[in-house]
Amino acid sequence: MRTLQHTAVLLTATAVLSTTLLGLAAPSAVAAPSAVAAPRPAPLAWGSCAGSGLDPRQQCATLTVPLDYGDPGGPAISLAVSRIAAGSQQRRGALLMIPGGPGGSGVNGPSKAAKQLPKSVLDRYDVIGFDPRGVGRSTPVDCGLPHELLSQSRLLPWPAADGSITANTATARQIAETCARNGGPVLRSISTANEARDIDRIRQALGERRLAAWGVSYGTYAGAVYATMFPQHTDRIVLDSNDDPDPSRVGRGWLAAYATGAEDRFPDFAAWASAPGNPDRVADDPQAVRKLYLDLAARLDQQPIPWPGANPDVLDGNVLRQTMLNSLYADAQFPGLARLMLAAEGLRPLPAAVTPPDQAVQNSIAVSVGTLCNDVSWPSAPGDYARTAAADRAAHPLTAGMPANIMPCAFWPYRPAEPPVRVTPDGPANVVLVQNLRDPATPYAKALRLRQAFGDRARMITVDSGGHDAYAANGNACGDVLVTDFLLTGHRPTQDTFCPPAPPLTPSAPHRG
Repeated sequence: MRTLQHTAVLLTATAVLSTTLLGLAAPSAVAAPSAVAAPRPAPLAWGSCAGSGLDPRQQCATLTVPLDYGDPGGPAISLAVSRIAAGSQQRRGALLMIPGGPGGSGVNGPSKAAKQLPKSVLDRYDVIGFDPRGVGRSTPVDCGLPHELLSQSRLLPWPAADGSITANTATARQIAETCARNGGPVLRSISTANEARDIDRIRQALGERRLAAWGVSYGTYAGAVYATMFPQHTDRIVLDSNDDPDPSRVGRGWLAAYATGAEDRFPDFAAWASAPGNPDRVADDPQAVRKLYLDLAARLDQQPIPWPGANPDVLDGNVLRQTMLNSLYADAQFPGLARLMLAAEGLRPLPAAVTPPDQAVQNSIAVSVGTLCNDVSWPSAPGDYARTAAADRAAHPLTAGMPANIMPCAFWPYRPAEPPVRVTPDGPANVVLVQNLRDPATPYAKALRLRQAFGDRARMITVDSGGHDAYAANGNACGDVLVTDFLLTGHRPTQDTFCPPAPPLTPSAPHRG
């Protein structure tokens, strides 16, 4: 997950019903789609793309889709779609990049893929990107949240210094009420099932009988739902950094996964941060790195340090915890956490504050809330969250109870329009999962549940590496070759496969893990 999970880590939500929230009678959600089929879309009209730093080959187009697939002749919204055409005459089809989040933008994904994917893949596929419903250059949504709620350490529910969740409960209620009031019908239409329907509209507009896909993070769940709802239209499906598809929990389970994910991954940081010769070394051994992190977080809980320009404008314990979680996504982010720890000790100056633009965060949060709250109902009683957060805080001190805490969907007033999709083995055997062994956001143990749900329809390639994102991301030739071979030939490993670690990197030259 994540924009709410994976806008480096913004938010995760819950969906529970209340008949009197916001002082209104319980509203209904957008209706579940009927059997009425929307007319086939017109072919995409490709043109130039807005923005800078893009691959000059990238083209953009706009696709119109129904706001409500139960009323295909009713109001419509737009999706921003992009492509880089296959680089050779041996083109075999279209490869759709399904972005993470929920709430992540993907319209410039092809430009990124052009630098990341092997030439052999770029030669054979049109690489397709898109901004999902509500995101970015598609018809956008916005909750209109106040600036102070746009801090990552507020959006994820880090408990107070004493472990209480009173402030988290108030924040969750405020976000839910504000998004419900300001998000409008587009926000209420956002769900993973509707993203799958939108993906199939993209397939039709491309003129493809079947569509290959590469989904990352939340995109693995969206891709799995697409492969379940439209199995006959799937080509070769690669799911990278995999979410637990448990239909009873969905986003709530993804948030909970941070507790084990951080524990799996933190030892990689601790080894790096205690390595001799590392200019950002913080302690003499990995155990001392962990102790220092926990001690600093506890100290900053009581004695925050002013941090002008940051949101919030102090370095407190929860800001350090959020920085830790973000930094575990990639080895290249380790120095940022180490330097912040050294600054908290008074050994380095605080770095310049870097905060994303409010508008980008507003959009990510709105789509995340819409997806996670509209997909499935979550428990609503704050007392239950207080108990589970306290237990999680004791069991997993690195994340201090956040993964089990309350989120906005506990106060979401709209009922899910339809049940969440249950991923099953039904469909062609054309799915490959690729997974890092030590992923902080989508941990290996949870990824195994998606593998189990697909049954013999899938094979899993596990890479002995840390961080989030696996294919063409961490220098592991074994995993990269197997995924590339699948995309080019359709050949899957005969059984689930384990790839040993890539050669170690020096502390002075960190690389994405």
